[in-house]
Amino acid sequence: MFSLKNKTAIITGGGSGIGKAICRLFAQQEARVFILDLDEKGSADTVEQIQKAGGFAEFSICPVDQESAVQKAIQAIAGRHVPDILVNNAGVAHIGNIENTNASDFEKLFSVNVKGVYHVTKACIPYMKTGGGVILNLASIAALVGLPDRFAYSMTKGAVAAMTLSIAKDYIQYNIRCNSISPARVHTPFVDGFIAKNYPGMEVEMFKKLSASQPVGRMAKPEEVAALALYLCSDEASFITGNDYPIDGGFVKLPV
Repeated sequence: MFSLKNKTAIITGGGSGIGKAICRLFAQQEARVFILDLDEKGSADTVEQIQKAGGFAEFSICPVDQESAVQKAIQAIAGRHVPDILVNNAGVAHIGNIENTNASDFEKLFSVNVKGVYHVTKACIPYMKTGGGVILNLASIAALVGLPDRFAYSMTKGAVAAMTLSIAKDYIQYNIRCNSISPARVHTPFVDGFIAKNYPGMEVEMFKKLSASQPVGRMAKPEEVAALALYLCSDEASFITGNDYPIDGGFVKLPV
């Protein structure tokens, strides 16, 4: 089950965290993995890990918020292998409410998190229209519930959830499925960096506090999000489209 043999998967933000875990698992399931990311070091490490395990992976340095760069990268991949799977994982975070979020930060969040999904998806869909495909977007519980000091980030993830529904509806006749995943807190290097930057000397205490905000009492592992991504991108999920899947340790429905 859940084989991706002979499938070509394009994954944005595959150099770290959730994206890295998705790349590794998809390659393990025999997909050809192509990474689009600005993190050259992290992407190279992901590719090396996959290749050492006997899988296929390549990466391209690509700013997803720049349409011309995205078009060039996708055309180069599609010239060799038609994309079957697209995972829009790349994104940036931001702390702040509407009053202390300045216009430049707002625009940066929108550019990467919203326009990035738009650019990459728009570039891939023409190739998928001939034989079908799967698009998976990384949304967030921030699109589902009110989170303090996440104004701009929540805005972008709400847009991602809405785009998911629209794409699913518009392309269902082409056998293109589109779903999204909404994680709660996931223990990634970003979380560790955020805690170290904002709470120096209180790292252990804050890690425990953030972990306890999920009813199950811990953060998710990137590999757990990757497992859900694998299912939704596999043929076993061929009857699923236009849905969002919280992976949140009970955060949305069972608040502490």
